[in-house]
Amino acid sequence: MRADAETARLRGACSRAVSSLTECAAEWVAVGVDRTGPVVLGPATAGTFEGFGVDVRVTLGGTAAPDPELPLPALITGLLREQAGARSAPVHLLAPDTPAEESRRLGESLAAESVGLLVLADGTNCSDERSPHPPDERASGLDEQIRTALAEVDTAQLQALDPQLCAELGVEGRAALQVLPGVVAASGGTWRGELLYSATPYGVSYHVAIWTRQP
Repeated sequence: MRADAETARLRGACSRAVSSLTECAAEWVAVGVDRTGPVVLGPATAGTFEGFGVDVRVTLGGTAAPDPELPLPALITGLLREQAGARSAPVHLLAPDTPAEESRRLGESLAAESVGLLVLADGTNCSDERSPHPPDERASGLDEQIRTALAEVDTAQLQALDPQLCAELGVEGRAALQVLPGVVAASGGTWRGELLYSATPYGVSYHVAIWTRQP
């Protein structure tokens, strides 16, 4: 029962985050990481969670036939977009080994667009006995680095994420997180972070946060 309650908290935090995003912008751009990257999936893209055991169909904004092999970050984007009522949400998928500076440059380019930015990335997947991989004592430190950076809008901490360490500890979305420093640097101003959730249900860490540029 605790696990079910915990995942309900995670879903609630995600719902709150994307509702806040839609309040700021009806058009989104999402960034995630997948082996098929680098690629941009336009708003006409659609997919289904059938490969995960349930035929829930989602779209990034159009009416195309669902792609049964649509990568998970795009599927989640489509699901959150529909739940929050955003009009469209094209997805930039980066390769797992994308250098930090390349991610930063993408962030700088996205900052020029009048859209909400949705970043999808997991935490570690080897923190305890419930994890899908053997526990690694380094996981807690890496999760704390990500958690603190998201809560405090600490772009230097995100920029400093070590690609090799992240790969070893299951932070497959490292390159997506490193888009954020470019967005903040190019946008300027003062930013406020709000950490909505940070925990490790089923042995995989998730952190949900909202970053807002202050007037």
